[in-house]
Amino acid sequence: MERSPAADRRGMHRMDIQNDQKDQKQQSGAFLDADTLFSGSAVDEGTLLEMAQAGVLYGHKKSRKNPHFDEYIFATRNGIEVIDLTKTLKAIDIVSGFLKKALEDKKTFVVVGTQPASADAVKALSEALGGCSYVTRRWIGGLFTNFPILSKRINYYKQQKEDLAQGRLDKYTKKEQLLMRREIEKMEHKFTGVENMAQVPDVMFVIDGSPKGHKTAIAEAHIKHVPVVGIIDSDDDPNDFAYFIPANDHARSSINWVVDRIITHLK
Repeated sequence: MERSPAADRRGMHRMDIQNDQKDQKQQSGAFLDADTLFSGSAVDEGTLLEMAQAGVLYGHKKSRKNPHFDEYIFATRNGIEVIDLTKTLKAIDIVSGFLKKALEDKKTFVVVGTQPASADAVKALSEALGGCSYVTRRWIGGLFTNFPILSKRINYYKQQKEDLAQGRLDKYTKKEQLLMRREIEKMEHKFTGVENMAQVPDVMFVIDGSPKGHKTAIAEAHIKHVPVVGIIDSDDDPNDFAYFIPANDHARSSINWVVDRIITHLK
């Protein structure tokens, strides 16, 4: 059976990280013990300590670990997986390079992160990617796979919002206006961030690829052959991603640190 381009990219991604850190050893000790976590690392120790303090290294409980994530685990402490920060840094470089090249090639993006902890980072990365579309609330089922139909609904929402702003709804009765305002509010909650999505984007960036996180969004991207990149934790499956950053994807401080680093690379 022939390998898909996405599978080849994932393999190259892993090889790049492994070659960069092939001498890294798992050792015992406390979470923030620099001698334990970073011995033999060629990476600036100050950067690694900064990442540790932001919580980038914290995975989930060992019982929740996805078996395909094994190679990105540095150690297990008190039943919690510790992510190899040197591999995180290498992956940030790879993902940032991919995004920068896509920007230069005028590709379109959507950034997805529906957990409260990722909302600020999603919007910041969206701005860095040219003010692209983003989703911080629930993923809209069919946004990719049924885009022609949903785009009509989005255009209707934009028209209704404009009519409200221009006073064109004043001709209706108070009851009708109230119903229209409520409809607009519901659509605003649903479509904020994707109002200007003119087509299915070329790239999806996801924060948290777990089944409870964005399973539907990732599945739709795969159906439409849209490469998925993002930040994944120890409970996520790397095989769902073309390029990924192994890191704590459930803590605001960790997410912000990683995204800030990506944005710096994009400048």
